[in-house]
Amino acid sequence: MSSKYCHESRSTLTIRVFPTDLNNHRTLFGGKILADMDMTASITASRHARLKCVTASIDHVDFLHPVTEEDCISYESFIVLTGRSSMVIFVKAIAENLITGDRRVAATSFLTFVGMMNDKTVSVPSIILETDEERELAEIAKARLENRKNNKLISKNIENIISTKPLKLRQNEE
Repeated sequence: MSSKYCHESRSTLTIRVFPTDLNNHRTLFGGKILADMDMTASITASRHARLKCVTASIDHVDFLHPVTEEDCISYESFIVLTGRSSMVIFVKAIAENLITGDRRVAATSFLTFVGMMNDKTVSVPSIILETDEERELAEIAKARLENRKNNKLISKNIENIISTKPLKLRQNEE
């Protein structure tokens, strides 16, 4: 399997924030940021692998600064780590006040995607990192990967504990 340079699959998306995108605090709804991060990362994954790709995990999102109606938000995603069939993609969301021009990091996350063919995971090209930012984020991604593996084991244990049966209300609550 060949290698690809990081810039070959880098993806960006810029969106203006509208009132319908805001929550009750008049800031951009966190779920919208999550969806846009996932969308941007999915394009990066597919560009890199040239396969159908699925989201395997989102390593928690850090919401660092609020995004308001005066802002636009730009997402930038790029691969920082690859496994046999997996790609760890870093996504940063940069808010820009359209009146003052001030820019700030609104959110960051690492997302893992897997290349698929015929409902099976398949090999993806390795990544060639080009910048100091990419290399430093790759080191962080490696450390987070170990934590994610441990958290996945915990999630599997939780799966065995919880019930999938509908919740039964006590008689006086019906």
